[in-house]
Amino acid sequence: MSFDFSEYRERKGLVPLKIENKEKYYTDLVNLEGSWTGRMDALMSNTFILEAVQLLINSIALFEQGYFDSAFYSLRQSLEVSTTMTYLIDNDENVRDKELEKWKEQSRFPMYNQMIQMLEKNESVYADIKIEMKEYFEDLNLIKGKLNKYVHKQGFNTFYVSKNHPLNQTKDRSKFISEFEKFLKKCIGAVAVFRLTVDPFPVLLNNEEIYVRTSDLVTYGYTDEFIDNYIGKENIEAYKRTEVYQNNYNFIIQNEPKSIATTNVVKEQYIDKEKIKEILKQSHLLSQHDLVAVVLCDFSEKVSKIYAIGGLLMYFSSTKSNRKGMSWSGMVFKKFEESEQNYNFSFDEAYITSIKLHNHYYFIEHNESFNEKEIEQLEMVKILHTELVNSK
Repeated sequence: MSFDFSEYRERKGLVPLKIENKEKYYTDLVNLEGSWTGRMDALMSNTFILEAVQLLINSIALFEQGYFDSAFYSLRQSLEVSTTMTYLIDNDENVRDKELEKWKEQSRFPMYNQMIQMLEKNESVYADIKIEMKEYFEDLNLIKGKLNKYVHKQGFNTFYVSKNHPLNQTKDRSKFISEFEKFLKKCIGAVAVFRLTVDPFPVLLNNEEIYVRTSDLVTYGYTDEFIDNYIGKENIEAYKRTEVYQNNYNFIIQNEPKSIATTNVVKEQYIDKEKIKEILKQSHLLSQHDLVAVVLCDFSEKVSKIYAIGGLLMYFSSTKSNRKGMSWSGMVFKKFEESEQNYNFSFDEAYITSIKLHNHYYFIEHNESFNEKEIEQLEMVKILHTELVNSK
C-alpha cells in the first residue's frame, strides 16, 4: 500500500470526534424546515431558514471530521443568516427593497451588529421580541461572543497545533464535545426565534385551540420537545407577550373551532368514515376539494382514496387501499381524465373511477369494481352537481 503524502498532510492536525446525538439533532431540525411561512411578502425567508439549517448540519459534520474552528464558524453563520433574514423582512417596504438589492449585488451591506442596531431603532417586530425576551438575547450575545473566540483564533486552545498536538491527543475530549453541543443547541434555538420575527405561526400552531381554528397552512408548529430543548418554555411565554403574537392570537381565536375529525380532513387530508356525519355538520369550514372528497368517500365502503388537481392532492380514508404501491403519476391521471371510459380503471391491485364535479376532475380509488347500480348513482351525482353549478 503506497503512502499518500497529501492525505497525511491534510489529516495531520485533525482529531475526529463523535457527536452521539447527531441523528437526534438532524431530526429536531425538521421543526425549522417545517416552519415555512406562507406570508406572500416574506417568502424569501424560507430560503434563509433552509440555509441556516444547512449551516447547522455542516457544523456537526465539520466538528466530527475534526475541523472544529470551521464548525464554530458555521454556527456563527447560522446566526448571521437568520439576522439578515429578519433585517430584510422586518423593515419598511422601500427600505427592504433597497437593502435586498444591495445584498443581492454584494455591495455595501450592514454587518451583524449594524443590522441589530437598525432593527432596534425602527420599532420593528424584532425590537419588541428583544424587549420581551431580554434575558434570552443577553444569553445569546454571550454565546456569539464565545463563538467569535474560535472564529478569530483567540487563545492557543483555538489552534490546531495546540489543541491537537500529539501530547494532547490522549486527553479526554468529552468536555470539548459538550461545549460544542451547548453552542449548537443555542444556535438551533436562535434560528427558531429569528424565524418568529417573520410571523408567530410556529408557536401559535403549537396551541391546540389555535390549531383547530386555522386552515391547512404551509407552516407546522414547533413541538413541545423542541421548544423545551432549544428555546425554553419561559422564553416562549415571554414571546407570547409580543404584539405580533397577541394580534394574531386574538384574531384567530374568534374563528369557529373544528372538531378533530374535521381538522384531520382540512390539515391531514384524512377522512374517518365513521365520523362523516360529524364532519358534514362543519361542511362550511371545508374547502371545495375537502367537501367533495368527504362526500365521495361516503359513497361506498369500497372507496379508499380521493385524488384531486391531477393527483397533486390526495385524501386517504379509514378504508385501507388494496393497492400496495405508494406512488402515482400525474400522467396516469391525465390518461384517466381523457379516456372515454370513466369507471373501473385497473390501478394495480385497486381501481380508479373519474368523475367531473365543479369543473374539476376527481379520481376515486376503490378496492372493488363498482357495479351498475353504483355507476348509476355516481352519474346522478354528476347530473345534480352540474345542474347546481348551472343554476348559479
